[in-house]
Amino acid sequence: MGRAVAFDPGQVDPRAPHRFDPTVLREYDVRGVVGETITAADAYALGRAFGTLARRRGATALAVGYDGRHSSPGLAEALCAGITATGLDVLRIGRGPTPMLYFAAYTQELDGRPVDGGVMITGSHNPPDFNGFKFTLHKASVYGPDIQELGRLAAAGDYENGAGEVREISLLQAYVARILQDVAGTKDLKVAWDAGNGAMGEAMAAVAARLPGEHILLNAEIDGDFPNHHPDPTVAENLKQLQETVLREGCDLGIAFDGDGDRLGLVDSRARIVWGDQILLFLARDILKRHPGATIIGDVKCSEALFDGIAAAGGKPMMWKTGHSVIKAKMKEIDAPFAGEMAAHFVFADGFYGYDDGLYAAVRVLSILRSSKESLAEYRDSLPQLVNTPELRVPCPDARKKAVVEEVKQRLRAEGADVTDIDGVRVREACGWWLLRASNTEDALTVRCEADDEAGLRALTGRLARELKASGLEPPAF
Repeated sequence: MGRAVAFDPGQVDPRAPHRFDPTVLREYDVRGVVGETITAADAYALGRAFGTLARRRGATALAVGYDGRHSSPGLAEALCAGITATGLDVLRIGRGPTPMLYFAAYTQELDGRPVDGGVMITGSHNPPDFNGFKFTLHKASVYGPDIQELGRLAAAGDYENGAGEVREISLLQAYVARILQDVAGTKDLKVAWDAGNGAMGEAMAAVAARLPGEHILLNAEIDGDFPNHHPDPTVAENLKQLQETVLREGCDLGIAFDGDGDRLGLVDSRARIVWGDQILLFLARDILKRHPGATIIGDVKCSEALFDGIAAAGGKPMMWKTGHSVIKAKMKEIDAPFAGEMAAHFVFADGFYGYDDGLYAAVRVLSILRSSKESLAEYRDSLPQLVNTPELRVPCPDARKKAVVEEVKQRLRAEGADVTDIDGVRVREACGWWLLRASNTEDALTVRCEADDEAGLRALTGRLARELKASGLEPPAF
């Protein structure tokens, strides 16, 4: 169960150095267990550190939002106190999904000044006793070295000082209105929606209430204990309630969100899961009608069917590193209209702001279906019938995982294998491909294999198992 956090400003020294637990400063965010590795003092120090970083990069105001976890309001209080102690002003947008925080950072002003970035307090899809912080600045994700820089600033007590102010605004209706702005098509659909008791619940309900058709809402009440199922739509077990509802009610499709609402899950009318790379291709085909020849980005975990499908639709497929932050950065660098990843982050520059929003992605899916004779089930039937493993994790010490990937890469190069090494090693074989990469968030390696048939898949998993054993690791149970 999650726990509430109380912040007492009298118990913090605004100038004192602070050291974070080393496990919480991750590649894309700050995240840990509340009361153990994440405390109100940590949130205050993060506010001091990020406010300092932002001010030194020209910011004058930041937005702050939080999800539905019991610890989030207290952490938000502490974070805001830390930010304002650096002299920056804060626009508090209250409880809601992460994309609503991005919306604030991209669109809002404070006394005529742009809101230059923001912080979202969220544990995303982690268990209820976790929480964390996602950062954006000047319309870009803050990740990698900049996350480590927050730790350095706090440890040195190297803070800017000042007396900023806090303003509050209710942004939910403006956010919902923007999502609905791009609804298209005329066909009425019957849709089941599942927020998983996560932070997208209120916005999901508000959007569904204003869409034509028939809509069935599941777990729309925001509850930080997630009493019905874990809020991660990329795990099949978490979609069972949605699948049962789709079949029982005769829905055209089912829509699901993760805990903070920046990812999208889908099931078709036969309750079959439409996986992240399949959703990506579905959306890409539509975008390429307006942007013929455009580059569409997918991450290294995605199926070959995605990249082949983008090319067949007249686009230029680009395989890139895994991670929503690096995908967004690459997309901006090359001016691509759309990008996404197997983990179900979908990033639209086509008609939108260039960040990942599960609810906006859902509306784009619905708009395509409302404008097409093809159902989601028919689309899924049209895809190549490949066989693959899920993404599997192989425990590996943090200090060892990158070395293992390098060892495997060197052996493969010596053999003359067909290797792509933009993020780990993705190896093309006659019967398919396999992937080995270091996890950015865990002490683990991640692996995935895809083949034309079961015999090919057995060959690929056998090859991967041999490579892991050669580096002293035990393969997963494929």
